[in-house]
Order: sequence, then structure tokens, then C-alpha cells
Amino acid sequence: MGHQKLPMKVKSILVSQPKPQTENHPYMQLASKHKIDVDFRSFIEVREVEASEFRKDKINPKLFTSFIFTSRNAVDHFFRLCKDMRVEINPEWKYFCTSEAVAFYLQKFVPYRKRKIYPGKGHLADLIPIMKRQRNQKFLLPTSNLLKPSIPEQLDKAGLNWTRAVMFNTVTSDLSDLEDVTYDVLVFFSPEGIRSLYTNFPNFEQNRTRIAAFGTTTKKAIEEHELRLDIAVPTEEYRSMTEALDAYVTKANKDK
Repeated sequence: MGHQKLPMKVKSILVSQPKPQTENHPYMQLASKHKIDVDFRSFIEVREVEASEFRKDKINPKLFTSFIFTSRNAVDHFFRLCKDMRVEINPEWKYFCTSEAVAFYLQKFVPYRKRKIYPGKGHLADLIPIMKRQRNQKFLLPTSNLLKPSIPEQLDKAGLNWTRAVMFNTVTSDLSDLEDVTYDVLVFFSPEGIRSLYTNFPNFEQNRTRIAAFGTTTKKAIEEHELRLDIAVPTEEYRSMTEALDAYVTKANKDK
């Protein structure tokens, strides 16, 4: 990725996520409003764990009564493996989802029943009091090979009977084709995105490239690499990345 000095005006943004499928997505509106280039490129890839590999962990979903989902990927790969392993979905199973978005996505696979699906408000901590009232349950936590340390810490502290199941892997994407490409703003949503940046470009120098980050763990990863964080989300003023970018670009491009 090129390192020449960039003008402070923002003409191009690279979002480290797959391109949205909808034409009227806020990122598209951002590009149109400011007449700038907004590109998308996933810095990490999700790869499934095959049923034959998963069986080596000797974890059988049939032996559990409740399941904790922290992402839509976890939902996808849990039901994929159940299908591949011919595990029948028990109508009595309970599902604890860290956000309403994950709970809504779960309805692709199971009928929505209020007493079976428990949505949080974005954090596992929202669900802990509910799960503690059901200590007799055996919880299964489908995850990737990467897991925030705070998640097992919270589950252990709550005294829950839980087991982790690695059902998919998060790996670094090959970004070598971006070696000579420069963007005014790089947008990150996870520590893995920052890790991918340095795996692909060990000698990356920020210079005048602006960096935007969503979430506290992403911010921490940026600080650990001694990068300058120019746009942090969420804040009291901006809840979404597109809102924050819109405000930043408006200011940066004013009278230029």
C-alpha cells in the first residue's frame, strides 16, 4: 500500500468490509453526496470448520440445552454443522443472542418463540442476568478460532455450565494487490482488520492516511500499533460509522 503524503482533503475511502448489496446503502449515499470514491475490501475471511474436523473436539450439540450466539456467522455455522452432522434441531432448545440483529437473523433457522429466543442489546453482559436464572442449563458457545477474552471471563464469573465450540475460522485476506494503492481514509471494524493490515503490509506507515475505527477493541488494537486514530465510533454524537465519516469529510473538504 503506497505511503506518499496525501492531501488533507478526502477523495477516497477504503472500508474493510464486503460491499453492501443494496444500492441505497448509507456508504453509497456518502460517496454520492461528497463525490468521493468509497471502495470495499474485506480484510478478513471466514472459513468453515468441516464436520469431520469438528467431530475431533468431541462436542455434540444434542447434549446441550441452550446456545449463545454473538454473531450471525456463529448462527450460520452452528446450523450448517448440525445439518452436516445430522443433528436434529430440538424445539425445546433456548437461544441467547447478544443483539437483536443476531436474534432476528436466527429466525432464518428456527421459528421465533419469545421464551426460546433471548435478545441482548449489543453485549453479552445484557444476557448474563437472564442466563444466571437458568443455571441448570448446559450452554454451548459457537465461535470462530478468535474469541474476545472478556466473553469466557463473564461466563465463568456467572458460574454457568458452558462449553466453547470452534465452528469457523477467521483468517487474514490476501491484500497484495493493494500494495501500490493509496486511500485517504481506512475504515476498520475489528482488531483482526488491523492485524490483517500489518500481515499484508509489515512496513505500513500511516503518514497522512486517516484511520477510522468502530468499537473499543478496534481502538485498542490501533493504539497498540501506535497508529493515529482520526475517527472513533461510536460516540455520543455519532452512533454509526457513516454518520461520523459524513461529518469528517464535510469538514475536511470544506472550501478545498
